[in-house]
Amino acid sequence: MSEMGRALALQDVHAFYGKSHVLHGVSMRVEPGEIVSLLGRNGSGRSTTVKTIMGQVDAQGSIKFGERELLGHKAYEIAHWGLAYVPENRDIFPKLTVHQNLLLGQKSGSAKKKSRWGFEDMYRMFPRLKERQHTEAGVLSGGEQQMLTLCRSLMGDPDLIMIDEPTEGLAPMIVELVAEYLKALRERGIAVLLVEQKLAIALEISQRCYVMGHGRIVFEGTPAELRSNSYVRKEWLEV
Repeated sequence: MSEMGRALALQDVHAFYGKSHVLHGVSMRVEPGEIVSLLGRNGSGRSTTVKTIMGQVDAQGSIKFGERELLGHKAYEIAHWGLAYVPENRDIFPKLTVHQNLLLGQKSGSAKKKSRWGFEDMYRMFPRLKERQHTEAGVLSGGEQQMLTLCRSLMGDPDLIMIDEPTEGLAPMIVELVAEYLKALRERGIAVLLVEQKLAIALEISQRCYVMGHGRIVFEGTPAELRSNSYVRKEWLEV
């Protein structure tokens, strides 16, 4: 089967932290080249869902990427099969330069085929990173570190990228850059599962939205349908 054109499908997923049951029958789908937002308040289960997809949480049910079952596999195997995960904590290597961080994102050995992305793509998308390419990542601003984390994930040439709260704590100008980055991914056929609290950016760039509450999916629909559903917004999203 082609490496492109694979959907991510969760079916009746239950996840556990020890004896604590945190996801209760989650079913959702992300099609190739689609941006899907996963919305909800803190503690609703959004980050747990993404970590479960990446094999970091004990779970039952089914999580398929194309024909391949992901449940029961390690995070590094799942990454090798074309899924990338950008965690909320901007997991950079602080003592390495920007360029070295990007280099570490590349696939190595036999997995290294012609990538859709190179250094120049990253520097064109975020010119600030080009200016700082020889700077240690640890001294970058929060916004620059977020740009670097996003770009490093792309250097591995994923087919689907899951991003947890990419705009948290960023200035409005940087938020707009992140939105443009996500649109660029979609244009190259890469699927995005976006965990986000800012409703405005999610509604602007997504094709579909899921809303979570208490470890369950409580809404699925288009941005227009979510905009017009004041009950769901008030009950599950507004603080």
